[in-house]
Amino acid sequence: SKFVNDKWMIKNGFLNDVQEHKPWWWNIKVQKLNLSAPLILLPEVSCQKAIEILQEKGYDQAPVVAESGLILGMVTLSNTLSSVLAGNAEFSDPVTKVTYNQFSKIGLEDSLGKLSCILENDHFAIVVHQQMQFNGNGSSFMKPMVFGVVTAMDLLTFVSRNDKK
Repeated sequence: SKFVNDKWMIKNGFLNDVQEHKPWWWNIKVQKLNLSAPLILLPEVSCQKAIEILQEKGYDQAPVVAESGLILGMVTLSNTLSSVLAGNAEFSDPVTKVTYNQFSKIGLEDSLGKLSCILENDHFAIVVHQQMQFNGNGSSFMKPMVFGVVTAMDLLTFVSRNDKK
């Protein structure tokens, strides 16, 4: 059951890590990964255009974000291609037809240990940062901004470059 699984509890923010023998990098914050700004697709981008953009820019995946800032999900090159080739989507369909809407989010202030728990089950996590915005009448609200996409390779690269054996 999920509620007694420590890794699930850590991943979902219900429990601080309980690992007794933590590696040196366990408590370092996600912001230390120095992620590059992500490529973001708007929901109306067609599958064809998404494939072209991802190939041209050398990305395997990109978040799909509405103009309002709402994170709709993640599109991957392989899923888009396989969906089109299998006939489940057309090249002209909006990319939202092939978007994964189940994804993990992690904050810049979260630990690499928490990220590690997420990446044990997920191929990537979307790094989000809450930004305060003000509207015309002066009232404020917090808006999630996509700061990056992080994969196990990003974590492995950081650990191997900074290994403190």
